[in-house]
Amino acid sequence: MDDCTVNVTGGELPPEEIEAYKAHALKQYGEMPRQLDIKVDGDEVELSAHFGRHQFERIRRITGYLVGTLDRFNDAKRHEEHDRVKHGVAR
Repeated sequence: MDDCTVNVTGGELPPEEIEAYKAHALKQYGEMPRQLDIKVDGDEVELSAHFGRHQFERIRRITGYLVGTLDRFNDAKRHEEHDRVKHGVAR
């Protein structure tokens, strides 16, 4: 369970208790969070799990090039993309 960053605020917790909270998060969510924030308030704790889903960039083949956006295309390539026949477009 070392791939989870744990931040404890408002107090201190023994390592065994931190591991127990990580195990609880794994059981609760079915996957280990990337970050677990534990806020200690007396005898109570508040857990916040952050999964940090990876953002991805959509890559498409447009006019023979693999691109994510058209921002680097010149005017001629932009017009070529605009005028092309688009196949398999769901409506």
